[in-house]
Amino acid sequence: MTTKPSVLFVCVHNAGRSQMAAGWLTHLAGDRVEVRSAGSAPADQINPTAVAAMAEVGIDITDQTPKILTVDAVEASDVVITMGCGDACPIFPGKRYEDWKLDDPAGQGIDAVRPIRDDIRTRIEQLLAELLPVPS
Repeated sequence: MTTKPSVLFVCVHNAGRSQMAAGWLTHLAGDRVEVRSAGSAPADQINPTAVAAMAEVGIDITDQTPKILTVDAVEASDVVITMGCGDACPIFPGKRYEDWKLDDPAGQGIDAVRPIRDDIRTRIEQLLAELLPVPS
């Protein structure tokens, strides 16, 4: 790969799961991966409980805002990871698509959001191992 890989995380409101995933990938990959997130029906703000859960592990996502999913964002991404956005995501040939089954943190307390956050981290670590294999 001559350019760095790009990943788009999509959930309905772009306020919880996709924002936590983008935060994890940015934190763990640094500038080695281009990270995007969007939603099919973006909320007005990021879920404050998701923000608090990420802050507990030293990741600040307070500067992010929910964004609308665009065809351009999908087209510009190598990997598109959906998290319960249903059929709202456009499909382009040659893209890698994954659907991560994750509980929605909307309306949940911090005790319910922590396991979602930790599940996302595990999935991000696996994705990174695939996108940026260690040279042998």
